[in-house]
Amino acid sequence: MAPDTSFVYLLACLLAGIALIVLLTTRFKVPAAFALIIGCFFVGIGAHLSLTEVVTIMKDGFGNIVKSLGLIILLGTTLGILLEYTGSTSVMAAYILKKLGEKRTVWGISITGFVVGLPIFCDSGYIVLSGLNKTLAKKAGISIVIMSVSLATGLYSVHCMVPPHPGSAAAAGIIGADIGKLILIGALVAIPAMIVGNIWAGYAGKNIPLPIVEEEIAPDARQHLPSVIQSFLPIIVPIALIALKAFVTLEATPDNAWLTSLLSIGDPVIALIIGILLTFFCRKSWKKAELGHLLQDSAEKAGGILVIIGAGGAFGAILAATKIGTHLSQSLALDSLGLFFPFLLTFMLKTAQGSSTVAIITAASIVLPLLPVLGLDNETGKLLCVLAMGAGSMMISHANDAYFWVIAKFSGLDMRTMLRVYTVASILMGVTSFAMVYILSKFIS
Repeated sequence: MAPDTSFVYLLACLLAGIALIVLLTTRFKVPAAFALIIGCFFVGIGAHLSLTEVVTIMKDGFGNIVKSLGLIILLGTTLGILLEYTGSTSVMAAYILKKLGEKRTVWGISITGFVVGLPIFCDSGYIVLSGLNKTLAKKAGISIVIMSVSLATGLYSVHCMVPPHPGSAAAAGIIGADIGKLILIGALVAIPAMIVGNIWAGYAGKNIPLPIVEEEIAPDARQHLPSVIQSFLPIIVPIALIALKAFVTLEATPDNAWLTSLLSIGDPVIALIIGILLTFFCRKSWKKAELGHLLQDSAEKAGGILVIIGAGGAFGAILAATKIGTHLSQSLALDSLGLFFPFLLTFMLKTAQGSSTVAIITAASIVLPLLPVLGLDNETGKLLCVLAMGAGSMMISHANDAYFWVIAKFSGLDMRTMLRVYTVASILMGVTSFAMVYILSKFIS
């Protein structure tokens, strides 16, 4: 980079690069990974880095992020697909709703979305549960608007906050936050967001009754389902192991070395592997061909996610090489913003281009060099920073968000209803989540 490059010029390059990414992904429908790569060359060359330097920096950034997150994303995706295939998600949903009772059906579908959403992406989870959602709405005589938005917000609350979902996982890798603690605290922060989404759905959707399209179920759809315990264990056991790892700190002395070794199974990679192994007990028998097909699907789906995350890491490395963070910290009073800056930045990016994943990855890349001036350059600060970006990535979900259309398509809701109920819910969820993170920062900082 040329030594006389001014801050204003670098800032213009950064803003132009972000605008280019947003334009490519929204208007021209360029896949996010390619848009991020193009953004890397645009910003890097614009900041007077040589072409060779840009490529080298991109390779390092891409490799580092995949190194830290590759297995987590692959294993998390595999766990979700296997739970889906074995019918475990349906069993968990039916159990939760049965225990809560018909009068609490709306809360039941929110909690179902929350639990099922821990290992499964929100769009996949919604598609899987949409049939159950319609059946319950008809049986309980509840508006499909209320049920659909309650399910959608339950799934969405953890999708934006909790690894192994790609946005929060990538942000943790870029920022350097502890994945285990992020999973646990992120899940806790997501609970109030789910509750707010549920309450708003009930309030805004009560006067919008819509016809319900009955879901046709194949004759054998409910056969050979796993037991309730078998269905829940692949989720509960990994979370319990990660919790043990995150909250129990031991010194590696000869007296407790065996216990320290035992706690190593709380590493997210090991815990997810154990979760995957437990899914094999959810079916009486497995055919080699079907298992191979499922694992292949998992690898392909994870591969697409990893490419986006890797490209985000490359973009972050380019931004770090331009030293724009140093210039920005010297020119703006960021020290007074703290957690507000990552939250507002991610919120603006999400609203502009629609993808929570792209928004949080781009925001993390920009925020990384600013951590010291924001007062977040420590283990706790990094954790809070990723949580704040997760809250920002919830809002505002509207017509440029693919999940928005998944909900509309599988629930039969028109755009006006979606904007009035679901879009407003996403705003309330984001604000609530950030409020929880801000309150949390006063106790653990």
